[in-house]
Amino acid sequence: MTDTLRPAAPRVPGPTGTTREAASRGPADRPPTPADRPRLYALDGLRLLAAVGVMLYHFTARWSQVWGDDPGAVFPETGPVLIYAALGPEQFFVISGFVILMTAWGRDVPHVVASRVARLFPSYWLAVIATSTLLLFLWPAGKDISVGEALVNLTMLQELFGVRHVDGVYWTLYAELRFYLLIGLLVAWGITRRRLLWVAALWPALGLVAVEAGITPLAALAIDGYAPFFAGGMMLYLIFREGHARAPWLILAGNVVLGVDHAVTWQMTSLTANTIFTPDPWVLGALTVGCFATVAAIALTPLKRFGGAWLVPAGALTYPLYLIHEYWGWWFIDLTAAHLGRWAVLAGAVTLSVLLAIGIHQVEKRVGPLLRRRLEAALRRAPEAGRPAARHAQSA
Repeated sequence: MTDTLRPAAPRVPGPTGTTREAASRGPADRPPTPADRPRLYALDGLRLLAAVGVMLYHFTARWSQVWGDDPGAVFPETGPVLIYAALGPEQFFVISGFVILMTAWGRDVPHVVASRVARLFPSYWLAVIATSTLLLFLWPAGKDISVGEALVNLTMLQELFGVRHVDGVYWTLYAELRFYLLIGLLVAWGITRRRLLWVAALWPALGLVAVEAGITPLAALAIDGYAPFFAGGMMLYLIFREGHARAPWLILAGNVVLGVDHAVTWQMTSLTANTIFTPDPWVLGALTVGCFATVAAIALTPLKRFGGAWLVPAGALTYPLYLIHEYWGWWFIDLTAAHLGRWAVLAGAVTLSVLLAIGIHQVEKRVGPLLRRRLEAALRRAPEAGRPAARHAQSA
């Protein structure tokens, strides 16, 4: 959900015929080769499709008071279908597993940390400020929040501190942060094929055991049951990068099973509580498999050549649209639902959300690169600054 779909020249893309021994070596063990993988433009489109689905689910199916009636009663034709768009975050997580590993492989910790912070925070800060302003001053009836809660939300760690999200959609960002931490640790350790296989096989399974057992710290590290989606995306990138092999496919299949079990159980409870509709568990299961299958189709079939540069802006708008749409869209609906037809109101809420997302992106694309360069430079200077002191301590 939160990145470009092609790294700047991955340093060691293994050919399809890479042997097991060569593939298990780290990036430093092989000479850099030119990037030979195409940009997967269709992933940009898939990300936007998932974000739009989440937005329409929030506006037309998920419970709120803004329509003057339950949204499902206002949109009885589309609600039974759009409830399944609640699986958008699961789709984001699979894409993140694929893309973030792709951008991190062959890089060092300062680059990975700086690129993640610069990609994640500028749009997020703008969205928190905008939505907090809306709820504090323009539409306090939308949600009762405090200035203190808004300030804590700027850290993106509000869940860790037991503080409410200003906007409920922010929960996915805490999940993403924990995955980024794992990737950072892998980069520091050294990313190799063998290590990725062990991590993707053990991490989700142990995490789900911790979730079931109620071991909160371990469950948090396992991203509260969502680890199979990230791990499955990682295995899909490994197959894309190194070629087909039995081990990554088996580990991918295991993560699909774990992901389906978690998603169906959770979404049956959530959708039944938050909508007037009862989802079909078989449809939920099939669509959860589809979260993995769509990324596999884009990466591993001729669909990898689908699309073009025209899809890049779609991918760029996904993150700000996801962050900003919920309360600003609901506010517009609350203002206009009594005066306009339902489809005109819905179109207006979607249009407002898109315009706000465009505005956030215009700021982010200017601030993000500057933040990345300065943070990466600072992280690279930090070890150098510490070395004289370390040498002095040793000599003393």
